[in-house]
Amino acid sequence: MALTLIQGGEEILADRAISDLIAQAAGATVTQLDGELIDLGAITDALAPSLFGDARVVVIRQLQDLASELQDEVSGYLENPDEQVHLVLWHKGGVKGKALLEKIKKSKPTLIAVEALKKDGDKSDFVRAEFARLGRKIDADAISAIVSALGSDMRELSGVCSQLAADTAAGKTIAASDVEKFQQGRIETSGFDVADAVLDGKTDQALITLRRALETGVDPVLIITALASSMRTLAKVSGASRGVKSFELASSLGLPPWQIDKARRQLAHQTPASLARATMLLAQADADIKGAASDPIYALERTVISISRGLSRSLEVKQAKERV
Repeated sequence: MALTLIQGGEEILADRAISDLIAQAAGATVTQLDGELIDLGAITDALAPSLFGDARVVVIRQLQDLASELQDEVSGYLENPDEQVHLVLWHKGGVKGKALLEKIKKSKPTLIAVEALKKDGDKSDFVRAEFARLGRKIDADAISAIVSALGSDMRELSGVCSQLAADTAAGKTIAASDVEKFQQGRIETSGFDVADAVLDGKTDQALITLRRALETGVDPVLIITALASSMRTLAKVSGASRGVKSFELASSLGLPPWQIDKARRQLAHQTPASLARATMLLAQADADIKGAASDPIYALERTVISISRGLSRSLEVKQAKERV
């Protein structure tokens, strides 16, 4: 029996491991199931013996979210496996589904660890490996600059590595100056212009700036990255006392004073509820742009409109209360 257990919460690493396993089984029939969405009996059907005895790969993601009845289907299969099936199971970690996990381990699967990358050193190794995979060289300062700017999401990090490799002259070792130029030209100038208009509640200006950014070739992923970065800045600044001057906060927050002042201006017409809603919309847009939606540009426009209008209404409500 071919059995692989992928363990850990780093989605991009898990997706790549699954893709590699499928690629290795060239010609096999592939079935992919999601633990959150599987109907009763679907696992049994997917793993049932084939009339033609052909090779198959069955992937079950989100193993920890399987209902107990579905866990029984996996357990039953492990007791009587099919030699023509390669079963690939991904468990994100935690205590959910632990009993099934232990039973799987007793079957001596091939283990692939995809633990979340939290330390800067691990993220730096990831970036270094990305450029090696892309056939490009990058120096240590450039790696540090990328991780410092975009180290919170590995998919974003991977996307930026790919784009930076494509935009930098072939054969050149990518340096910190290339990263800085890339950020200024691709994110800070265009993406953050969109983010500023959105977080100021200026819907018309946000849409115009968005269109201009897209027309000049800015990737939708980078615009979402800029919005997410701006939201993180708001979150940092919102927890600091307004009585403390921006230059005094700069060191502790890791932000320049002008950025703190701008965040304070944006926070002045927002509420915790409006910011929470904006964060949820942004998370959905991130998923839509990375494949969940059929039209990522429409999803991005819809998000820009929804967030900016929501913040604009929040400002109107605050002003009305102040007049009363």
